[in-house]
Amino acid sequence: MSNSSTTTLHIEQLRSVDRELLVVMRSGESFGIGELTDLLKVTATAIRQRIERLLEMGLIDRRKIVAGRGRPTFEYRLTVEGHRRAGANPADLAEAMWQEILSIPDATVRKQLLTAVAARLGRQVAATLDRADDSVGDQSLESRMKRLSETLVGRDIAAEISHAGELPVIDVCVCPYPSLTDTSDDRAMCRLEEQMLSEALGRPLQLSSCRLDGDNRCQFTTMQADMGPAAASTSN
Repeated sequence: MSNSSTTTLHIEQLRSVDRELLVVMRSGESFGIGELTDLLKVTATAIRQRIERLLEMGLIDRRKIVAGRGRPTFEYRLTVEGHRRAGANPADLAEAMWQEILSIPDATVRKQLLTAVAARLGRQVAATLDRADDSVGDQSLESRMKRLSETLVGRDIAAEISHAGELPVIDVCVCPYPSLTDTSDDRAMCRLEEQMLSEALGRPLQLSSCRLDGDNRCQFTTMQADMGPAAASTSN
């Protein structure tokens, strides 16, 4: 896979120094190199290196400023995605919302809400996979599952592809949301992951092994090898 395809698949990890720059720019104003140098107390060369990385990631925009006959200068500001990445860690909010969903007394309403959440997450991942499919021109099941596992890795979910007989399976080696995992018989997060991955892949996947049962990893297997794309849509 080419570097460009890999970049498309992965949500790139921010270096701590780059995140510092994004945080400084959260006001929405435009900043010059000199201003950023003063704010962060580092050299202009270091600022330019960070700027180049963030420009390539699409997290900041550059605007040329021409004043008289002198050399043009540049100002920088966050893009919409830059503002999102510079925001506070949403983990506490996500955990509070998850617990509130699980506390909904009506089982039907609770299931409908969880299914809708899984479908939305799955569609977001599917859109990334679709762009990659168009780029590489390979829409085979194994190729798409490989790109799905790479996308999960890019989101800090330790995943890889193995095989159960002739069929590829997705192995999730470490629970991605340990604080949200329910060890009761309900296991809402396990079901949500299964539905989300099925939606993303466009084929039904089944959680065939689970760490909560003592297995060394969670394993998602294809339920039927001959089903076409989008057969497993959970967004009904």
